[in-house]
Amino acid sequence: MKFEQNFTPQQNQVQKMAMTQQLQQSIQMLQYNQEDLVSFLNQKALGNPLIEVTVPSEQSTVKSLSSPVAKTSTYNRDDDETNYMNQIPDTYLSLFEYVSEQIHLTMRDTYLRELVLWLSEYLDTNGYLTVSLENAARITHAEPIQLLDALTLLQQLEPAGVGARNLQECLMLQTERDETAPNMAYLILEEEFDLFANRKWKEITRKIDISLNELQLISDFVQNLTPYPGALFNGEIEQFLKPDLFIEIQSEKLNVISVKSGLPVISFQKDYYEDMLQVKDKDVTTFIKEKRAEYEWLKRSLIQRGDTILRVGTAIVEKQKDFFLLPEHPVQPLTLKEIATELDIHESTVSRSVNGKYLETSFGIFELKHFFTNALPFKKGESSLTEASTSVSSEQVKQQLAQLIEAEDKQKPLSDQKIVDILTTDGLEISRRTVAKYREALSIPASSKRKRFEA
Repeated sequence: MKFEQNFTPQQNQVQKMAMTQQLQQSIQMLQYNQEDLVSFLNQKALGNPLIEVTVPSEQSTVKSLSSPVAKTSTYNRDDDETNYMNQIPDTYLSLFEYVSEQIHLTMRDTYLRELVLWLSEYLDTNGYLTVSLENAARITHAEPIQLLDALTLLQQLEPAGVGARNLQECLMLQTERDETAPNMAYLILEEEFDLFANRKWKEITRKIDISLNELQLISDFVQNLTPYPGALFNGEIEQFLKPDLFIEIQSEKLNVISVKSGLPVISFQKDYYEDMLQVKDKDVTTFIKEKRAEYEWLKRSLIQRGDTILRVGTAIVEKQKDFFLLPEHPVQPLTLKEIATELDIHESTVSRSVNGKYLETSFGIFELKHFFTNALPFKKGESSLTEASTSVSSEQVKQQLAQLIEAEDKQKPLSDQKIVDILTTDGLEISRRTVAKYREALSIPASSKRKRFEA
């Protein structure tokens, strides 16, 4: 059998966009927040002698929604004077240091104090003891009664609840030292903790001579205790958000301001460039011209980044005017696609523009992603949710859900299904599962956990 392969040359014309390194870096620059952008430019400056990175004084570009033309102005807030001393964080003691200091100040130098110090080394960041007394006895070779005495001394230190081995013991330690605790609170936590935590209170009343009203008072007291007594000593340093945009409201006129404070600026080392051009070396000339081209590209990319964030931010503010003008700050349904269509850019560009970028208002700082929320179908009619559209945002539904629960009869709290029925009557198409999800997102317990027993 004869086998033949015939190859025929063909030419096809295909059009595609090549993702160059510079294009990739331009995309990255748009996605960077201010801190990452400074780091990126500093890395570029290390390999480019023609670039100098600086952070200028506070200046801003303003874009008014009432005019299609952007205007530039200087934005200086007198109450934001730079005080470098305020940038130095306070030095906090760790939980171990705080406990150790108390041990040395209140206890004599004895073997028992050494055991207390040893146990304190096994406190986690929440203040709980992470070693059992059995393991402690095996490791230290101390008598069990000595370790129990050491644990008792440790649990008498501040903060109240430190040294607890579980949540029940933590709450008991705090209750024992609180003079305002209800009379039977300690007893309930000690003997009926599981029934109490699971709100099986009627079983408790059958076992102990106590009323449901008294159990409700104990529950209210326990809610004010902390399950994490060591949380105040986590040693975390506050992180300050750097807004990229600022909203200025003048007679219901919204101005979107691009905040330049903290934003890096690159400058060109002209003298060095001209000196290097005098060198009669082909490689040096090629190198220096490449570095100038890199500088020009970075400069254009920075301008484009700022313009894109300002355009996207302006479009968002225009869509969410009610959020900035109304006291309830409602967030209307909005998607990335809507902004992308309006600005004639890709959705991924909008996503990168809002990721890690913040908008400062007179009532707080919000990430631009905050203004994008899903829409739920809505039937027009009489409703407290909306009167003008056929959809509502998930944030609006959450607000309505919170208001319903706030106004409910605490002795007969609304179930998730009852909330669904109310919202359905109000014109909103929503499932019980969605209600449960939104309720959990708001940290609102289920109806069985919200029920109160009043006298």
